Amino acid sequence: MLQPLTESAFAEKTNVSRETLRRLRSYADLLVRWQASINLVSENTLGDVWRRHFWDSMQLAQFVPQRPCVITDLGSGAGFPGLVLSILLDIEVNLVDSSGKKVAFLREAARVTDAKIILHEGRIEHLVLPKSDMVTSRALAPLNKLLGLAMPILSSGGKCLFLKGVRAEEELTDAKKEWKMTVRRFPSVTSADGVILSIQDIARDR
Repeated sequence: MLQPLTESAFAEKTNVSRETLRRLRSYADLLVRWQASINLVSENTLGDVWRRHFWDSMQLAQFVPQRPCVITDLGSGAGFPGLVLSILLDIEVNLVDSSGKKVAFLREAARVTDAKIILHEGRIEHLVLPKSDMVTSRALAPLNKLLGLAMPILSSGGKCLFLKGVRAEEELTDAKKEWKMTVRRFPSVTSADGVILSIQDIARDR
């Protein structure tokens, strides 16, 4: 079993600035305080926040283009990966969640980290969300359902970036029964079982 990643080890591996590290530290402290009353993340990950949540989210940054783009994070929960990307890249990110308590946490987390976010509270299928160049998500739903939620808001030429675990290939097999898509797989830097799915050209297979 991997030892928890410390803040200093995280800083060494990711080479983030001192200011970014300070903002993430404030985020981590807030997460621990709120977790006592709201179930934001799995309890067994709370002791390894820097690896399981921050570094895991940050690995999507390499796929974000340099040019301005609209990013929407579906099922943001405690802010992973969307809020982390906003902090790391100093960009505006749309965060979407149906839980009022989690939205309240995201609002406070954005305040203490000075992150640029737009909050959307409600069920994804009932919201009017912006057309997005990039749609991200982690631990929200099986791929088949995720594609159905993402496709209506994905801009032409846009892509989805989904953090998936050990069932990624099984989910892909199921999804391909209903969807056509172009998929690229990238290994996770934080988990031997993890994978980043980069998906474009999504269409229903009728």
